[in-house]
Amino acid sequence: MALNSPNISRVSFPDYSTKKSDELTNRKLPILLFDIMDTIVRDPFYHDVPAFFRMSMAELIESKHPTAWIEFEKGLIDEAELARKFFKDGRPFDLEGLKDCMTRGYSYIEGVEELLLALKTNNYEMHAFTNYPIWCEMIEDKLNLSRYLSWTFCSFKNGKRKPDPEFYLDVVKHLEVDPENCVFVDDRMKNVEAARGVGIVGVQFKSAYTLRQDLSMMRLDVSG
Repeated sequence: MALNSPNISRVSFPDYSTKKSDELTNRKLPILLFDIMDTIVRDPFYHDVPAFFRMSMAELIESKHPTAWIEFEKGLIDEAELARKFFKDGRPFDLEGLKDCMTRGYSYIEGVEELLLALKTNNYEMHAFTNYPIWCEMIEDKLNLSRYLSWTFCSFKNGKRKPDPEFYLDVVKHLEVDPENCVFVDDRMKNVEAARGVGIVGVQFKSAYTLRQDLSMMRLDVSG
């Protein structure tokens, strides 16, 4: 669950209307970095997976292996190994059924796709910056997020997870821009704070409506 964000009136946002694009690449700034789960896409783990296992969320958290999912997100284990160690007691389960459950649960959060389209129409460069396993491919197959952003920074490919500062620094290095020219959006405040810690502008996602307001305060063009 995301933590409560500071009151919007107390947040000082940069004014990107005064910033010029990179002189060498004519790049439009800022570059937008989006968390995926519960920022762009509904996360079935919290909404659907406990019911799939016929458990409460508390029972599921208690029963699952403490590190297996994190290892899967970092690309350290494959699906077969995830299935073997997902539960602490090693009980078998229907992996394909779980994947079907997850896929059925993936959907755009209300209003987000329209905002992504507006940003894309206004030529902002956008990248995923997410903690998620190779099942990103299942999200892409269903929702076609690549219409709006690039799946550039995914934990299963990079081997790191937010809020590890090194993951954020890798992003900035790859993009070849100053941190202040990146805006990172995530529903989890600890990830936003980690971005701010390395100089990236961090915005906590609460809804598409408030995110549109936040970006407008930075003078980003969200019309269309």
